[in-house]
Amino acid sequence: MGRARDNSADSRSAHGGYEKVALLLVILHTLIMVAGLSLLGQGIVGVFNWRRRHENFVYQLFSIITKPVVSFVRLITPRVILDQHVPLVAFMMLLFGYFGVGLWHRDVCLQDLSQAGCAKWAAARAGAAQ
Repeated sequence: MGRARDNSADSRSAHGGYEKVALLLVILHTLIMVAGLSLLGQGIVGVFNWRRRHENFVYQLFSIITKPVVSFVRLITPRVILDQHVPLVAFMMLLFGYFGVGLWHRDVCLQDLSQAGCAKWAAARAGAAQ
């Protein structure tokens, strides 16, 4: 009647199975950076010819990349914020998110430098020890 014990719990890391958190944070950090730089690039391209920006191929390419972020921000922001201001709000949210995820990544890596995605923090720690 007794079940065989699953040994998968024994094969987890000493950190409660969170050995890939740092790598996931690096991926999230990179996605935030790509979206933020795309919004910035879209704004810069739009400044050169504001009236005909929607006809510009590069602007349209940036628009494809940033549309999911801008749509999500439009969904969560109140209607008081005008539609033309939503990309700016999205950029600011990405900017704060970029630094927030970066600090979170640092904290996770400093707890266990052997995780995947913590090589730069391990190198910095080794360089500081010399």
